[in-house]
Amino acid sequence: MTLRIGNFSGFYGDRFDAPREMLTGGEVDVLTGDYLAELTMLILARDRLKDPSAGYARTFLRQLEQTLGLAHERGVRIVTNAGGLNPAGLADAVRALAARLGVPVRVAHVEGDDLTARYPGSLAAHAYLGGFGIAACLREGADIVVTGRVTDAALVTGPAAAHFGWTPADHDRLAGAVVAGHVLECGAQATGGNYAFFGEGGVSLRPGFPLAELHEDGSSVITKHPGTGGFVDVGTVTAQLLYETGGARYAGPDVTARLDIVRLSQDGPDRVRVEGVRGEAPPPTLKVGLNRLGGFRNEVVFVLTGLDIEAKADLVKEQMGEALAKSPPAGVRWELARTDRPDAGTEETASALLRLVVRDPSQEAVGRVLSGAAIELALASYPGFHVLAPPGKGSPYGVFEDVYVPQGDVDHVAVLHDGRRVTVDAPHDTAVLDDVPPPALPEPLPPGPARRAPLGLVAGARSGDKGGNANVGVWVRSDDAWRWLAHALTVERFRELIPEARELPVTRHVLPRLRALNFLVEGILGEGVAAQARFDPQAKALGEWLRSRHLDIPEALL
Repeated sequence: MTLRIGNFSGFYGDRFDAPREMLTGGEVDVLTGDYLAELTMLILARDRLKDPSAGYARTFLRQLEQTLGLAHERGVRIVTNAGGLNPAGLADAVRALAARLGVPVRVAHVEGDDLTARYPGSLAAHAYLGGFGIAACLREGADIVVTGRVTDAALVTGPAAAHFGWTPADHDRLAGAVVAGHVLECGAQATGGNYAFFGEGGVSLRPGFPLAELHEDGSSVITKHPGTGGFVDVGTVTAQLLYETGGARYAGPDVTARLDIVRLSQDGPDRVRVEGVRGEAPPPTLKVGLNRLGGFRNEVVFVLTGLDIEAKADLVKEQMGEALAKSPPAGVRWELARTDRPDAGTEETASALLRLVVRDPSQEAVGRVLSGAAIELALASYPGFHVLAPPGKGSPYGVFEDVYVPQGDVDHVAVLHDGRRVTVDAPHDTAVLDDVPPPALPEPLPPGPARRAPLGLVAGARSGDKGGNANVGVWVRSDDAWRWLAHALTVERFRELIPEARELPVTRHVLPRLRALNFLVEGILGEGVAAQARFDPQAKALGEWLRSRHLDIPEALL
């Protein structure tokens, strides 16, 4: 008995036509849509400040308007976290839409994640719920289930638990569904999107969306509809497994999945079998994502062209420093990007960018103070002075942090299509999360000639954000390459290659079955993506930067 679960959204703003593509491209039993991220919750919270009836992903309603009848005809159920901060509001809006279209569907929702009232000063505080509220809705006949903040994988564990009759004690089966859910959650990232070796499967302008053929024992096959773009292989699945994870234990509200014993194998074209997953009792606490306003920020980018780039940068820094000293912002950050080239054939390629970012609790301190200081230099600074755009008034920025509460302190409720409310009990069996003992490393490669070359010639990488931290997963595709990587890419070498990490806590996790290392870099993103503390505020390209760095690589691997 196989349950085919597909994905049609990896974020708020993903491909609009994906639901129709998934409904018409092949067989599927359940479609899931993931719309929520840390930054999305802040955006929805600001929407709700303007309109208390808002707070959900309105795009989902427009997508559903075009596909609800088709989903009903084909018997496909839909599960989505597009409810955001207002799942009851979105459920009502879906009912109204269905009535207008004349499509008889049963709509349920899950609530209880909203803990904002417990955290004064927060714009949004939401617990990450598991999948058993979704399962309760589906078991009672819901065609569409809307949730707020659940874990991304819960969109898969919920339908799987309902379909196969799993209980909270079925740790291994639930862990398998968590792994499948984690692979599906980011849409086309599992089918060649954002993939380190993207050229090898043939460049696709429009990768298809993934689906999982999930089995009763928790194993699965990751695939996609026939004829859609992109590709699915062990590499694309490995990359997504490493995305925004940490160590061997991947904890969630339903189960802790052991990523160190996952087995991946190619099961045919565009088919990857996932098996051997083991699960353990979940932690006794739930993660709560806390979003609040951190103050105001503003920025200006000075363009430095031609010769004496460093001297020009020093001059404008000193001039701006004197101007800002009269009313100094709380935070000042300079970054010089040497995008210039010698003897360049265009003015743009002859130019470097000097970026100034300021932050302060007061909008005035980052608004007129900055814009006045920058614009007044227009005729009195370095030769060729200009900026990409004049600074504005300053805009508010958000801060994300996570806190933890006991699972039993959260009222997880399934609100069924007929209005009945079913309380979802917290798991009775829990375990405090501990690190897995480091596994034995493989035998190193024998000594031989080496060549200075980019790491990316032999290794793939994928990186992402979790609050103020970033992870970088690095993997290779042969046993010999693993024998080299496991010994060569130490924490010390990682810090050498990524200078931003030199003064930060860095933890290396070893995942031998994936031939992978996962590095967690604490604090590199400051107060989270909404604070925009660095050039790449979500660390999406941190892994690609690492792959571009040079080190001594055995010639046998090149």
